[in-house]
Amino acid sequence: MATATSTAVAFSGATAALPKPRTLSRHLLPSSRRALTAPIRCSAVSPSPSPAPPATALRPWGPSEPRKGADILVEALERCGISDVFAYPGGASMEIHQALTRSPLITNHLFRHEQGEAFAASGYARASGRVGVCVATSGPGATNLVSALADALLDSIPMVAITGQVPRRMIGTDAFQETPIVEVTRSITKHNYLVLDVEDIPRVIQEAFFLASSGRPGPVLVDIPKDIQQQMAVPVWDAPMSLPGYIARLPKPPATELLEQVLRLVGEARRPILYVGGGCSASGEELRRFVELTGIPVTTTLMGLGNFPSDDPLSLRMLGMHGTVYANYAVDKADLLLAFGVRFDDRVTGKIEAFASRSKIVHIDIDPAEIGKNKQPHVSICADVKLALQGLNALLTGTKAHKSFDFGSWHEELEQQKREFPLGYKTFGEAIPPQYAIQVLDELTKGEAIIATGVGQHQMWAAQYYTYKRPRQWLSSAGLGAMGFGLPAAAGAAVANPGVTVVDIDGDGSFLMNIQELALIRIENLPVKVMILNNQHLGMVVQWEDRFYKANRAHTYLGNPENESEIYPDFVTIAKGFNVPAVRVTKRSEVRAAIKKMLETPGPYLLDIIVPHQEHVLPMIPSGGAFKDIIMEGDGRISY
Repeated sequence: MATATSTAVAFSGATAALPKPRTLSRHLLPSSRRALTAPIRCSAVSPSPSPAPPATALRPWGPSEPRKGADILVEALERCGISDVFAYPGGASMEIHQALTRSPLITNHLFRHEQGEAFAASGYARASGRVGVCVATSGPGATNLVSALADALLDSIPMVAITGQVPRRMIGTDAFQETPIVEVTRSITKHNYLVLDVEDIPRVIQEAFFLASSGRPGPVLVDIPKDIQQQMAVPVWDAPMSLPGYIARLPKPPATELLEQVLRLVGEARRPILYVGGGCSASGEELRRFVELTGIPVTTTLMGLGNFPSDDPLSLRMLGMHGTVYANYAVDKADLLLAFGVRFDDRVTGKIEAFASRSKIVHIDIDPAEIGKNKQPHVSICADVKLALQGLNALLTGTKAHKSFDFGSWHEELEQQKREFPLGYKTFGEAIPPQYAIQVLDELTKGEAIIATGVGQHQMWAAQYYTYKRPRQWLSSAGLGAMGFGLPAAAGAAVANPGVTVVDIDGDGSFLMNIQELALIRIENLPVKVMILNNQHLGMVVQWEDRFYKANRAHTYLGNPENESEIYPDFVTIAKGFNVPAVRVTKRSEVRAAIKKMLETPGPYLLDIIVPHQEHVLPMIPSGGAFKDIIMEGDGRISY
């Protein structure tokens, strides 16, 4: 693929800076200057924009009458089917908020921090598959979006972030609350725009939604100066998109001969494994059918949880650093690795040379940059995994080739591994094992709740011990590992799925980073249940201190050093200050009743579960290690 060092494309007043080579595949360079003349689409899945929204008393203008740029922006969002946005006002975005109050279709959800609103937009997108939209003011408002944009890029989440900017004449003058957010976010967005002409707003918004949701999804930022928001104009809704290079280089449907080659490899294999990631989130049905036809066991990445039911007999659950022994065993012993919608992340592979070293590898991914980036495949297909699975299933049913597949002995070998090395934990009297709390939650919700997490030990235990039955049920910051993700993401998921119970399984450290969003879930009475596994420490770092630093504590205790016997901070009291019901439990015998009460209480709820900080997430393959280095025993109660 060609690379570029400093390329920009000008679109009649709107400048769109192309990403650096590191993210080049996420916005492919133009290969021609042919303008796209087909009808504008707001997303990769909607055939055409929604019709014009109805006229209201707050919008007295007719279709051919001028209105403010901010009103054009909001109507453009309506035409893209947006019903919910996550926006926090400020000086440079006031016009947008005023326009939102005139919208008959869009509801704004007022989170109390821009990072919270952006993680909520991410949770909304992850839980629904639709584009999440967040809005922030210039300067610190815009820079507070940065972590969520980086998170969305790494996890391929469709988001559109809209930021207010200082007026055009003040750009570059170090004006109050001015930051060059396009420059700041260039390497952590799929694409971004600085709108310099009010007439470009309809086209830019259409393009932003199309870019965010097509190909490999990702975040797109649109920066709009305040004077553009205030400028009067008559919108032109049928302007064509100007993305010729991007459109031309979107992956084509997979070639039949390549799919046939994959099936020939399956037919020759004796120990095949499906290694499934977040790229399969839109193809759960096709994946289940493929497994039904072939009988190939499945292991998933952290991002792939739920894309194949983890309670299915052919599920090996998660692989990687904290994956199951039997999943990692299967990949180590496999002779064919079918890698669908994955990127061979270091937390999965460990020592890359030793990962799947006995296997032929088939890699199917929509992003050409991922093919061969970390692990060279024997067969590669750059295509939408959903289309590839549909093609494979059609070939299997058409030729009846699957009837010759017999992986019975492989299944027996893996079942023996499951029996010999199940997930498990020790108990110590009435101390609450964090794994036990998650198992009880799983039982009481029947594995049907949407689960969001922060980042750390609690995240891994939630991945290991909850049963994920469907795509978009598991929401977690996987690639970036951003603490503070859990609560706002859970709230965004609740907005996207009205009435559905959403549980934020959080750690005390992660939860504290966006604790202010208790206000939003209380004000909107969202059914978000916060279950804190509170060990008073930065648990995952403590685990590494125990294992690799002789248990030397380097600023990982989060309680009050002057009184280590008290629980600090007091989340129950804080929650009550937000008028959110809250309870603390300290004994194992209290856990089941407490979780039952949490689930039965309408609206938001906080349950503070005190767990021992000595507990370790196991199994564990040390960073850079291989399957032979796996750790299955021990905790912080012993020295290493």
